[in-house]
Formats: sequence, structure tokens, C-alpha cells
Amino acid sequence: MFLKSLELNGFKSFAQKTTLEFPKGITSIVGPNGSGKSNIIDAIRWLLGEREAKNLRGSKVENLIFAGTPKKPRVAMAQVALFFDNSSGFFPTDFSEVSVMRRVSRDGNSQYFINKSEVRLKDVVDFFARARLGTKGLAIINQGSSDLFVRVSPEERRVMIEEVLGLREFQLKKSEAERKLENTNFNLEKVKAMVEEVLPRLRMLKRQTAKWEKRSEVEKELNELENNYFSFKIFEIKKEKEKINVIEKDLEIKIGERGKELKILEGEVERIEKRPEQKSFSEINIQKKEFLNKQLNIQKEISRLEAKLEFLSEQKETEEIDFKKDELFIFLKDVKGELEKAIAFSEKGEIIEATKRLIEKIERFLNSKSGKTSERKPQIEEIAKLKEELSKEINIIEGELKKLENLELETTLRLEDFNKRFQKAYEAVEAKKGEISSLESQRQKIIFEREKYDLKFSDIEAQLLQIGRKAEEFYNIKPESGSHDWFETERRMFKLRAEMANIGEIDESLLKEAGETEKHYNFLSTQIADLEKASEDLKVLIKDLRDKIHSEFEGAIHSINEKFNEFFKLMFEGGHAKIKIKKYELRIKNNNENGEEGESDKTEEETEEEKIGIDIEVSLPRKKITSLEMLSGGEKSLVSIAALFALISVSPPPFLVLDEIDAPLDEKNSQRFANLIKEFAYQTQFIIVTHNRAVMEVADVLYGVTMNEDGTSRVLSLKFEESVAVKTV
Repeated sequence: MFLKSLELNGFKSFAQKTTLEFPKGITSIVGPNGSGKSNIIDAIRWLLGEREAKNLRGSKVENLIFAGTPKKPRVAMAQVALFFDNSSGFFPTDFSEVSVMRRVSRDGNSQYFINKSEVRLKDVVDFFARARLGTKGLAIINQGSSDLFVRVSPEERRVMIEEVLGLREFQLKKSEAERKLENTNFNLEKVKAMVEEVLPRLRMLKRQTAKWEKRSEVEKELNELENNYFSFKIFEIKKEKEKINVIEKDLEIKIGERGKELKILEGEVERIEKRPEQKSFSEINIQKKEFLNKQLNIQKEISRLEAKLEFLSEQKETEEIDFKKDELFIFLKDVKGELEKAIAFSEKGEIIEATKRLIEKIERFLNSKSGKTSERKPQIEEIAKLKEELSKEINIIEGELKKLENLELETTLRLEDFNKRFQKAYEAVEAKKGEISSLESQRQKIIFEREKYDLKFSDIEAQLLQIGRKAEEFYNIKPESGSHDWFETERRMFKLRAEMANIGEIDESLLKEAGETEKHYNFLSTQIADLEKASEDLKVLIKDLRDKIHSEFEGAIHSINEKFNEFFKLMFEGGHAKIKIKKYELRIKNNNENGEEGESDKTEEETEEEKIGIDIEVSLPRKKITSLEMLSGGEKSLVSIAALFALISVSPPPFLVLDEIDAPLDEKNSQRFANLIKEFAYQTQFIIVTHNRAVMEVADVLYGVTMNEDGTSRVLSLKFEESVAVKTV
């Protein structure tokens, strides 16, 4: 893997899009002061993830964007992109070329892209850390920092070495894990505090829940007993009512059948009543009535005769008339009495006989008085005539009576047969009515029985209403089989209801709150368990990473020391140098405040954290020093250069970007520096800003940077003694 090219657009003095292509070896960048050479180095550092504006020679992010000149307007954003050859598969991607780009606008908004996909700054830092590149190590050395390795602190020196060794990736992971651990512990304490807040309320709610659970158990047992008890009672009632309904239905069918039979019998009686025998009997009755009417007419004639006789009596002498009058009245009175007596008889024969006796009595009366009534002859003749008429009437009546008697005899015989048949039909009707009445009586008893079970069912419904239940709930519940002590069941149900009443009603909102609170508590408990596990896992991860870093770091120190001493002797023509690990404990004071009942106690706790640094020990060939501070600026730069080449010889980075680190060197050391660069160029790509001719001579490509009249930087390249215009868009 190597850096193929750098593309700048709007970054500092590079207002236009500018591309620099790099070979695998050495690239030197030259130009007058202020032309913009170091801006190229700043662009690479910025793209590698630098966030400190001071390390980019600016006070704020906006200073990175071309600000404009009198001849060139300012631009809205700055953009830098690096393109890497990945044909070796160094980066874990299928692309043969990998690009990384960073963009910033004047509002301070930054964007990062890897292969044109937007990512986070962290992703860019991790990406370069895997390539042993970064802003904390020696991959980029800024102008004026040639002695950086000597003047930094031991801890910073350790960080530089770790980055060159490729341990920066693990340090980042460790730092991320430590940050996560800190957040995890903070969240853990926060969740624990929440648990402490929730727990008292949960305990109270659990007591309510326990009561509810007890009530639920009691209610469950009660429901089971009620279900069995009432389902059995309802089942028995329904079973008995079904039997009753079957019997009632059977009785209704029988009653219906007997009713039909009764109608048939009543029809038979009606037909019997309408037969001719009954009709003849009726006709005889009619004739009887007619005969009675004739009797009434005879009575009227007698009354008329009495009136006539009374009139005749008035025409005689007073004495005779009075005598005969009285005698006649007595006679007529007797006749009238006889006649009324005859009329009172119900038999026709008696009437006729009475009439005959009346006629004979009239004849005897007339014969006895004939001598005395000659003078009343007309009247007597009239009475005789009347006698004759009455005799004829009697003869007619006797003839009719004879016929009636014959007809009556015949009719009586037929009527006797009719009466027998009628009596038999009547008795059959009455018997059928008796059957129907018996069946109706049975049906009434069944209805009474059903009403009794209806009352029992109503009583069951009333009991269920008291406990807030309905009979319909038990219709589909099958009662338990076997014998039961229902009295004991009733006693147990009464006891359970009393127990429920003693427990009382439970506020459903409290139960809901209890469920939610317990759910929240369980969630918090799970969170605590997860956070504690995460904390332990992070501690294990941090320990593993720390052990790996320490192991690899300490393992590399021996090789670095050998090379460091070697290059130190080369640069100083003698002497010796070494680096050594320095471990020390950093004491940190923490103030903890614990408040209770308005009072606060402050205690200080000290924690010890082990720190590791790198110390440098040097011994010059012709100069005795006791500390690094006694070295001159050039000597510090030579020590730093020796350390740099020692590091890259042990762990070569893909490329190094050096900005005038050879400036403090004399001609002799400059040549040595150039020779070392040339020697290491086969494994590490060098991009060097320099004014040193020796370094320029070993470069594969030489870029010249100048300032245009419009105040923008311009780049020219020189390769194999041929100059070509740089690609400018």
C-alpha cells in the first residue's frame, strides 16, 4: 500500500483544485517561504483526523478555507482527499484504490468520506490507526518539530512509539473501552439510584399484590365451588324440568287425542238427537198442544152457555126464576168443576170421560126440568144443539185420541231404543270427559311441579345476583360427577365470601401500578445486570488490550534500542543512546460528597493510576551531559532523527511526511539524513518539504510551490530532470 495522490480544493492557499501524484519512493517539495509548501503538510495532517487548529497553524476551522485575495474571491468550503493504492490488499476492502476525503464549510460543518461513503471522524481515525498512521506519532513531523521526540514528555513519547508500532489501534480501542466503562459505571450508579428510589414503593405495592393474590386464590376456589355448586343445582333443575316438559307434552298429546275422541262422541250424540224418533216425539207433543187448545175452546163455549142461562133465568117470575136460577147455578158450578178437573188431567182419556159425564149430567138436568121450561123452549133447543155439537166434538177428539195413542205406543217403543242408544253415547261422552278431566288434573299437578322448580331456579338466580353472577354462566359448565356434601360446600362458600370481605376490594390502579413498577424494577434489575456484565466485560477487554499493548510494546523496546543506538552512533560518530520504560503512579484526589439530613461531609479519596513513559539516555562521544536539556538544538534534532529511523526500521509506516526537519542539520549531517532516507525509501514512502540540496538530490519527484499573482499557491513538478505543469483544474 502506498499514497498515490493528494487532492486539494479550497484548502488554505490552494483555492483551485490541485492534485499532487506521489511515487513509491521519495517526493521533495520545495519553494520559497510563504509559497504554501507547509499547507500541503497541514492538509495531510488535517485529513488524518487532526482536530487542534493550532497544530494546523490556525486559530479556528474557518482559517483552513481559502479566505480570498484582492484578485481572487474566497471559497465556501475546503476539501482534501488522499488516494491509496490497495492492490496489495492492505486495507480490508475489495477496492484496489481507497480514497479518504474530508470537507469543511464556513459554518464549521465537517464531513468525512471513505470511498465516497460518508463516515464519522472516529471511523477515519480508526482507518488510519490500522495503517500505523495518525497525528500523535511521527508519521507527520511539522516544521520546527525536528527535535519533537526529545522535547515531549515521556508519556507523549510512549504514544509516538505506540503509533509507529501499530499499537495506536489498540490504544484507541482501549480508550473507547475505558470511555464506555466510565459511561457504563455512571449509568450503573444512575440505575442503582433509580432502583433505590423505586424499591420502597415496590415493596408497598407488593404487599397490595400479595393481598390481591390471596384474594385471587380465595376467589378462584370460591369460583370453582360456585361453578360446581350452581352448575349442579341448575343442571338438576333443568333435568327435572325437562322430565316435566316431556310428561306435560305427553299429557297434552293425550288430552288432544281425547278431545278429538270427545268431539267424535258428541257428534254421535248430536246425530242421535236429530233422528226421526225424536222428530215423531216432537210432533206428538205438538198435537198435544193442539188438543189442549181445543179444550180451551170448549171451556169458552161453556162460559158462553152460562151467560145465556143466566139471561133466561132473569125472564121468569121472581120466585121461580130465583129458585131455578140458584139450582142452575149450582148445576153449572158442578159442571164447571168437573170440566176444570178434567182439564187438569194430563191424560186424554180422562178428559174425554169427564166431558161425557158432563153431557149426561146436562141431559139429566134438562129432563128433570122439561115440564117447567116449556115456555123456554127456544133456549132449551139451543142448549140441545150445543149438546149435539159438543158430542160431535167429543167423537172427533176420541178419534184423534185413538190415533195418538197408537202413534204414542209406536213412538214410545222407538223412543226407548233411542234412549238406550242416547244413554250409551252420553255415557261414552261423560267417560271421555272424565278421562280428559283426569289428564287435565295430572297436567295441573305437573304444571305445579314445574312452577316449584321455577321458584327454585328464581331462588338460584337471586343468590347469583347477590354475588354478581348470572345463571347463563353455568349453562355450559358440566358439574363434577360423584357424590357431594352440598351442605359442606355451602358452608365453605360462606366462609370464603367472608374471607374475601375481610380482605376487601383491591384498587385496580394499584395492581396496574404494581405490575408497571415491578416491570420497571425488573427492567432496571436487568439493566444493572447487563451494565455489571458490560462493566466486567469492558474491564476484561481493557486488561486484555493493556496486556497486549504492554507485551508488544515492551517486546519491541529491545529491537528499537539496538537500532536507536546504531543510528545514534551513525549521526554522532560515536557515543551511545537508549530508551527505557519508566513506570510511575499518578495519584488523583477525588472529592466525594455524601449528604444526610441536611448535613454534608466531604471526604477525599486518592486513587492510583499506573502510567508508563519513555525516557531517553544518551552519551555523546566528546561531550559529557547529565540531561537532555544540555543538548543543543541541532543535537536534539539528530537524537530525534536517530530515534525516527530506529522506529521505522523496526515497524515501517506506509509513508512519512516531514516538514523541514533537516533545517537544523549541517551539511555533513544533511548528507547522512539524505542517505538514510534513500536507504529506507524501499519500504517507506517519504514526502519531504526541504531546502536541503542533498535531500533534493535523492528525490524521485520534486515539486515546486510558488505563489501566483492572485495570492494562490501553484505547484510545479520535476521528474528525472523534466518539468511538467502540475494538474490544475
